Amino acid sequence: MVSSGFSFELHRAEPSAQVRARDRVYWWTGDVAGLGTVELAYPAREVVPVADQGLYVGTAVRGDSIPPSTFRGLGYTVQPRLARGLLTVAGQTASLSRSAWSTDKRARGLRISALGREYTYVEEQSKRHHALERAGAKVVVSRSSWKNPKTISGTTAGATDSVDLSLAILLEGVYTRNLSLRGAMISAPGRIFSRVGS
Repeated sequence: MVSSGFSFELHRAEPSAQVRARDRVYWWTGDVAGLGTVELAYPAREVVPVADQGLYVGTAVRGDSIPPSTFRGLGYTVQPRLARGLLTVAGQTASLSRSAWSTDKRARGLRISALGREYTYVEEQSKRHHALERAGAKVVVSRSSWKNPKTISGTTAGATDSVDLSLAILLEGVYTRNLSLRGAMISAPGRIFSRVGS
């Protein structure tokens, strides 16, 4: 278990000049609450079978003392979307559900069942702020900007542990704009176009 009520910050790392545009990977790294270095990266090509890489995109979290987690979904530029999403935490497949038709932000939240835990992941005051909650624990994460932020910051409450942190950080590498009704309406043309294009 990790102590409650702490903050953390991941900083974007830049790839070397030799990396070609089509191979560009975005990643963030930082030390988190005595767990050592944690890294978020996308697109994580190792998450998607080679035969599916034209359609799907992956995101991954790794660290010194944090369970690895991955997400694979239909691609939206370099991030996976929630559509046809496959989430794994500590090597175990998690189940996902959400109410795409609700107008209430909380009801539109992503419901996650992972490792015997029930989570809700919601957009908070804006598209740059999210919260992952389960009974007795909460991780609130914010980005310095919506697209490829310089920093991803978080605070915890309750009995937060390394599984909670891995999952909360991972979801910052997934395209979740449609967790709010406004975001869903704004992003609909791009999501439809990307689906038609694939």
